[in-house]
Amino acid sequence: MKPGATLPWTRSSEGVVLRVRVTPKSSKDVVEGLEATPQGPALKVRVRAVPDKGAANAADAETVARWLGVPKSSVVLVSGSTARVKGLAIAGDADVLSANLERRIGEHA
Repeated sequence: MKPGATLPWTRSSEGVVLRVRVTPKSSKDVVEGLEATPQGPALKVRVRAVPDKGAANAADAETVARWLGVPKSSVVLVSGSTARVKGLAIAGDADVLSANLERRIGEHA
């Protein structure tokens, strides 16, 4: 990531909170890099699940967990349950998670 760039995550006492923009009913579950949103940059995530009864939210958390290489149980939806832009809390060491996020996002640049 570029120095001084706004990050799509913030540190929290228990890890990080990641801003994601979810597109449901996609052809595959995938993370596609960053996207500008009114709330700031967000990780662009596409999931096959439909937005019904939380299915897309669960698929979103699972896709991000797999992409980051963390347990599914460490990723929890904390905001935006019915919105396209959501907040996902990822439990763990904030320094390690931040470094991992920077590396993974850099792979999409």
